[in-house]
Amino acid sequence: MSDEQWFYCLKHGTVETADGCRSADRLGPYPDKATAARALEIAKERTESEDRRDREWNAGGSGAS
Repeated sequence: MSDEQWFYCLKHGTVETADGCRSADRLGPYPDKATAARALEIAKERTESEDRRDREWNAGGSGAS
């Protein structure tokens, strides 16, 4: 397994290594190229999960799963 880190470039919609675009334009690091390619999907899943927790908390639940 490589120690190389992978990033998803928001500006170009591509997967790249650390020597790619500037940090402000990308998501990551990810452990491998395949995971970096799923960056937008992962971000969406995390956002939906946190939104769900916020709704539960606002409704008086503990928000803990």
